[in-house]
Amino acid sequence: RMPVSVPAADRRPRASAAFSLSFLSLVFSITALSSSYWCEGMRKVAKPFCTGQSKGDHCIRFNSPDVNKSNAVQYIWDTGDDKFVDRKFHAGIWYSCEEIINEEGEKCRSFISLTPAADRGVLWLSIVAELLYIILLLTGAILMSVEMCYYSTVIDGLKINAFSAVVTVLAGLLGMVAHMMYTTVFQMTVNLGPEDWRPHTWDYGWSYCLAWASFACCMAAAVTTINKYTKTILEFKHKRKTLERSLKIKYKFPDH
Repeated sequence: RMPVSVPAADRRPRASAAFSLSFLSLVFSITALSSSYWCEGMRKVAKPFCTGQSKGDHCIRFNSPDVNKSNAVQYIWDTGDDKFVDRKFHAGIWYSCEEIINEEGEKCRSFISLTPAADRGVLWLSIVAELLYIILLLTGAILMSVEMCYYSTVIDGLKINAFSAVVTVLAGLLGMVAHMMYTTVFQMTVNLGPEDWRPHTWDYGWSYCLAWASFACCMAAAVTTINKYTKTILEFKHKRKTLERSLKIKYKFPDH
């Protein structure tokens, strides 16, 4: 029997779409992992006493010769919200940063050190899952790029296609689990973390949205790859049946 092949030109648009989605997912995931804007919010802290020539709304002018007395400190906490200032903060997997009052710049701390001891293991699992997610995404993208430049038999191309689909699906599952674990750890840290860190208000930041966008692109790449694999198989079977039918008619083979 004559070998049946599906033209490479028919497979290339689908392969390019899958590779583009996988590469985009990889870029999004690396950007999100390296940033510290998974969560953003405000911390309500007492305004410091004005020292020297410092003035403005971010410090308290207290007319007492001894500002270190306990009644001076109690004064800050008892006079209402006008004696407090909102300090912006943002946190990621690796570290958490907050702005410095009356100064430029930020003060950063390791997010792992802020996490309650009971939840630290879950955070490490989340970090490991994120790293494996990136490794699998990179592996899938490499396999897809090899398939795009591969011009041999359909069977060899299908093997690469099937393996890249499995790798991409596993990457998506790991990414989803990693993102959910980090969400759980952050919420536990908000409730049980250090008193000098707990935010007054917070919400998810652009890095968190980027991480889930990476997951969406990853699953879209997996679906595109599986669809391409299925369509190639169906085209292969259809052309094979057509060829067999034409040979039977030509040589008058009996039907079994």
